Amino acid sequence: MKRFAPLAVPLLLAGCDGPASTLAPAGPVAAEIAWLWWAMLAGAAAISLLVGVMIAMSFGPPRETSTRRWTHGWGLGFSLVVLTTLLGAGLWVGERILPRDDGAVEVRAHAFMWGWHFTQPGEGDNMVETDGTLYVPVGQPIDVIVTAEDVIHSFWVPQLAGKMDAIPGRENVMRFQVDSPGTYRGLCAEFCGLGHAGMLFDLVAYEPGDLPEALLPNEPAEEGAND
Repeated sequence: MKRFAPLAVPLLLAGCDGPASTLAPAGPVAAEIAWLWWAMLAGAAAISLLVGVMIAMSFGPPRETSTRRWTHGWGLGFSLVVLTTLLGAGLWVGERILPRDDGAVEVRAHAFMWGWHFTQPGEGDNMVETDGTLYVPVGQPIDVIVTAEDVIHSFWVPQLAGKMDAIPGRENVMRFQVDSPGTYRGLCAEFCGLGHAGMLFDLVAYEPGDLPEALLPNEPAEEGAND
């Protein structure tokens, strides 16, 4: 069985990519979160390695050793250093991705069972409403005001940012930025009923000078066109 274990490595690594992977960041906020994930993995691996070494040593012959060295030095000291470093990294990343009053593009995401309604700037800064698709410009900080109609939902675009709960009667704000044009997968990350699995949406990132057709004003119909 052990000789087949290396074959599982590519399968496990395959889960680190794709439209729903936080380890394939497409923006600075997602990159910070991915960096923190790797830092936490490294810290967990270091503590796990220490525990594994201590378990392996316990099967050896009896030896004279200092309780203070292993319990206080390695067991408490080493673990506290690793965990304190990870806590500091988490606070540092969390502060860097907070929304700020710096003129970011503001959009609204309203959740309901089981879909999404978005409001975003269109041509001439006119606000345009869409269902199921959110349009944002590339290379600009975006503040999403997240609200809910009925129960608690959660706004999440894995490649761009973390999760933000959508709570009825409350406005929560999250920030992200997109590096490259394209379509990104969004979903509800909070179980909200029978239709939860299908509560998906698309986030379309476009160049600021190339507005999608959905954000352009509708042309008035010519008189007599239907005569």
